[in-house]
Amino acid sequence: MAALSNLDGLRLAAPGEFTRRAFENGRIDLTEAEGLADLIEAETGSQRRAALLMAEGGLAQQIGEWRRRLLELSAQAEAAIDYVDEDSIDSDPRLAANCKALAAELGDWLRRPRAELLKEGVRVVIAGPPNAGKSSLLNAIFGQERAIVTDIPGTTRDHIEVPLSISGLPIRLTDTAGLRESGDMVEQIGINRARSLVETADVLIWLGEAADAPHHPRKICVHARCDLPGRRNVPEGCISVSSVTGEGLPLLLETVSREAHVLLPGEGELALNKRQATLIGEVLKGLEAAATAPDLVILAEFLRSSRSALDRLTGRAGVEDVLDALFGRFCLGK
Repeated sequence: MAALSNLDGLRLAAPGEFTRRAFENGRIDLTEAEGLADLIEAETGSQRRAALLMAEGGLAQQIGEWRRRLLELSAQAEAAIDYVDEDSIDSDPRLAANCKALAAELGDWLRRPRAELLKEGVRVVIAGPPNAGKSSLLNAIFGQERAIVTDIPGTTRDHIEVPLSISGLPIRLTDTAGLRESGDMVEQIGINRARSLVETADVLIWLGEAADAPHHPRKICVHARCDLPGRRNVPEGCISVSSVTGEGLPLLLETVSREAHVLLPGEGELALNKRQATLIGEVLKGLEAAATAPDLVILAEFLRSSRSALDRLTGRAGVEDVLDALFGRFCLGK
């Protein structure tokens, strides 16, 4: 590298410069560049597969099809405007129906699992009363001692989060303070944070009496410390687990994986990031407005705004503000 840098006309490439040149010269579009950036940063198998789908043009091909249909609708609207009486430019019912059909298709895409959850990881929160074995369970799953374990209630005063890959899925496993009322101000802050984490958890692992468990759509009740005397009777609907012997851990991880799968994109399914979903939402709004437009001129204008949002999605127009942020994520070269 030092020898090459001494040659006239040679310099180190800026972060993402080769990919940016490919984008600016029309070899790839912005969605493919985003997929490549995600591929570089991927840490789990599911993240790599999803990023590769995007980098290989999966979304770009779908957008190309949407753009073709939008152009056809716009052409039909413009042709109708040219050939109708000036006193009668009412919207064509067939044209409105086609706008509505394309809008419904885009709506289906927006209801898919999003890329942010796949990238950041499914938040799995371990919660329950003090001394229920929460920190021991986190250590057993993680395979190292990350949380301090003692017999003193209230030892865990703040949440501890560790990243994991379970069956190739990205997981953020979070240990929380024991839920109880406390006169200790510092402990109470940790308890309040724990309650907040329970509410926002994607999957909840509850260690405690099932009757005391908070309502959660993806709740896994665990009967912990099953190796201790008097803990062999497992309540109905609970998974019996021992952090000491490892009993029940495979079943618990399998259950967590199954719950996480529901939230993440399926195998071979494209996942939209926030920017992509926002712009597709703009296309959808334009199409819905076009479908209910009172006359052809207004319908054609809504279709034009939808095409503009689609062009920003692929990078054809109006994306200068996102380029530096995107290619700055790349390492040197690439």
